[in-house]
Amino acid sequence: MKLMRTAAMIGIAKKVYDEAQKPENQAKIQVAVQRLRDRKQPRRH
Repeated sequence: MKLMRTAAMIGIAKKVYDEAQKPENQAKIQVAVQRLRDRKQPRRH
């Protein structure tokens, strides 16, 4: 059973990796990362 779960996880990880390599998705990822960085920076009043 663990072998099946591991195989499924590897398949899902490969799909995510392949999608992340596409240029249009890289742009979306960069925007999302920048938003997270902006949110984490301390706000000055």
